[in-house]
Amino acid sequence: MNASKPTRARGRYAKSAQRSSEIIEAATIVFATHGYRGGSLRDISRELNLSLTSIVHHFGTKYELLEAVLERADQTVGTGFAAFDFEADCVERGVAPAAMERVRSNLERPELLRLLAILAAESSAPEHPAHDWFIDRYRRKTESLAKAFAFDQTKGRIDKTHDPRVLSRLLIGTWDGMQLQWLTDPSTDMVRAMRTFFEWAIPEALTPAS
Repeated sequence: MNASKPTRARGRYAKSAQRSSEIIEAATIVFATHGYRGGSLRDISRELNLSLTSIVHHFGTKYELLEAVLERADQTVGTGFAAFDFEADCVERGVAPAAMERVRSNLERPELLRLLAILAAESSAPEHPAHDWFIDRYRRKTESLAKAFAFDQTKGRIDKTHDPRVLSRLLIGTWDGMQLQWLTDPSTDMVRAMRTFFEWAIPEALTPAS
């Protein structure tokens, strides 16, 4: 009899985790459509045909849900995407080939790119709840890419005259900017534009397969 209790507990946990995942997905749609300020918990509950109480049970506040949405989106289209490890790919092949691979894969995730673009713009206001989250995100991305560029230099993939931190900021700015243009006008060739950036900035970093 005792052996069945953990099974039931795991079952309850699995159902709760599944519900949390569904809420995050619904919130992603709402925030990507209306922004954080324009989207409400009631909008999210209607998206799932759930009670508002059920939403609050899983995420106590709207901001807690926003954080969960942002973390999942960043893990999916950022450096933690499970399909392939971006940082490991940078070590193995270099920043430019790894970034080009990510650019192509992200073309299949416009809703997440739109979510991050909308909330990044909203959060530029210091009073926005996600303001500090985005400051920390860009700092981490800048530092991570700068280290990856510096590693490329030790491997002879990039000329040592380049400043890794400058390259990092230029890549982030170009990448975010091209994603926004593509979201606004899907006819924009984001892959071609990003490859052109590398051809201009660090052509030696590209490989034939990039």
